[in-house]
This record gives sequence, C-alpha cells and structure tokens, in this order.
Amino acid sequence: MPNAIRFHKSGGPEVLVSEPVPIGKPGPGEARVRHTAVGVNFVDIYIRTGLYPAVLPSGLGTEAAGVVEEVGPGVDTSRWAIASRMPAAR
Repeated sequence: MPNAIRFHKSGGPEVLVSEPVPIGKPGPGEARVRHTAVGVNFVDIYIRTGLYPAVLPSGLGTEAAGVVEEVGPGVDTSRWAIASRMPAAR
C-alpha cells in the first residue's frame, strides 16, 4: 500500500503525517493515474494552514501529471486510454 503526506487538522508543518492510503478501483467517470510528477505550491500551504478551506483529512499536491493505469465505466477511452499521459488537478 502506498503512503501519502496528509493532514487531519490545519496548522504548520508539524500537522503533516505520512500514512498508508488504499488505492481502489476507479468508479464511474474516474481513472486511476500513476503519478510521475506532483507539484507542491503555495496553494498547498494555504490549504494546510486553513487560509483556504479544505475537507479534512487532506493532502499535498493539487496538481499532477501521470499515466493512466485503469479507467472506470463511462470514461472516454479514445481520449484517456490505458498508458496515456494525462494532467490531473483537484
């Protein structure tokens, strides 16, 4: 199981924890992407400190790029085929 840097309350760097996160099957309209690059920017700091609201727990890295590993029902596979590169943002 992979780990992610997450936080369960707003605050400084001391609220960050590394914890395992389950990776499930993608649901309808979703894709599972293997990240090859993840951007950690000032917006992530604003979210962590509570300046921007977030549903908790949350994590770092609101922008990413990667490779599609699996798609759920209803995904346009002519655009997001397995092994295609894609950007992602939340």
